[in-house]
Amino acid sequence: MEPIADYLRSLAPQMQAWRRDFHHYAESGWLEFRTASHVAEILHGLGYQLALGRDVVNAQARMGLPDEATLAREEARAREQGAVERWLPAFSGGFTGLVATLATGRPGPVIAFRVDMDALDLDERLDESHRPFREGFASCNPGMMHACGHDGHTTIGLALAHVLKKYEAQLNGTIKLIFQPAEEGTRGARAMVAAGVLDDVDYFTAVHIGTGVPAGTVVCGSDNFMATTKFDVRFTGVASHAGGKPEQGRNALLAAAQAAIGLHAISPHSEGASRVNVGLLQAGSGRNVVPASATMKVETRGETEAVNEYVFERAKAVIEGAAAMHGVELEMRMMGAATSSRPTPEWVQFIREQALQCAGVKEAVETVKGPAGSEDATLMMAQVQARGGKASYVVFGTELSAGHHNERFDFGEQVMTVAAMTLSRLALHFPWQRGV
Repeated sequence: MEPIADYLRSLAPQMQAWRRDFHHYAESGWLEFRTASHVAEILHGLGYQLALGRDVVNAQARMGLPDEATLAREEARAREQGAVERWLPAFSGGFTGLVATLATGRPGPVIAFRVDMDALDLDERLDESHRPFREGFASCNPGMMHACGHDGHTTIGLALAHVLKKYEAQLNGTIKLIFQPAEEGTRGARAMVAAGVLDDVDYFTAVHIGTGVPAGTVVCGSDNFMATTKFDVRFTGVASHAGGKPEQGRNALLAAAQAAIGLHAISPHSEGASRVNVGLLQAGSGRNVVPASATMKVETRGETEAVNEYVFERAKAVIEGAAAMHGVELEMRMMGAATSSRPTPEWVQFIREQALQCAGVKEAVETVKGPAGSEDATLMMAQVQARGGKASYVVFGTELSAGHHNERFDFGEQVMTVAAMTLSRLALHFPWQRGV
């Protein structure tokens, strides 16, 4: 058994402890104050060069940012729950990203790995049938739960950091470990791209666990991501007595309803699959009042960036038309975005070769076809590839207690060791590396 495997086996209890700590103190997007502070503390202790907060997160490019009161409240709670105080100023105000760099001082490429840190806005199931509750690490934060495995992703990033630091003498070039906030809702990557985090990267790999892939299987180049645009719409009309003076009102509810029907009638595109969904519509204040306000939460998706742009532009036209029809004001707020992706074939093949050398991997495939979702790591991939670099998105299969984004979600923790081993080999077994 090779030295990396021995080392990771010894690190497994610590990995489990990290994962369960992050799971217990789940924090949603842009609110990962405690999580980010502990990650920073661990990486600093290993000797990594850290770039934090505003240095890696562009303020203007953030999407779906909570309001100031929420940011302040959650930062205070993070402090109460054991956040590492010396790192909090860098993350304050929702700048909860960080990048750890290991510069060997020897010639070589810049290799980057991305993991995400945020939880979902979801209440975890709290009963004995759910292992995190039964074993005492279910989320203690109401309305926040790691139901997509990002607690595992963060842990994989920390384990990878330990391996690479231990075997630093065998490395050339530069390693960057990107810990991204606010992946859920495809909100965070855009701000890190805008901050220039990917501008010097030659090889990039993003990581996920689960997604329906069976334990023992590694998907080395997942490419079933759709481009997406997520936005909120607010219609503002004029309230009036619905019986006495209806003509004096401007009905925001009807404008929103008209828009919702129109959105779902947008024609498909001949060049690829598309989606549109109105996920929330709230309006009105009482049965005898002409509704003066309405809010919609909407997303579009497209198999390609061009198809998504077509759907989004048609969606804007539908919404603007509905507002004009009912004489109401309109405000649209962008909440998230991602592009489609195509992994770089030669990088995918190298990942596959390395994965097949790892204990616990029974099968490594180039890609699989499945339900089309969206992921904002695609924006990072696109930035690297636009500069001539190579990029991929790797999925490590594991058994799941329930589907992603479910209140009973949990995963087999041994997958974290498999992932850390595979990613370590990518850095340590390049042709120009000495290897271990």
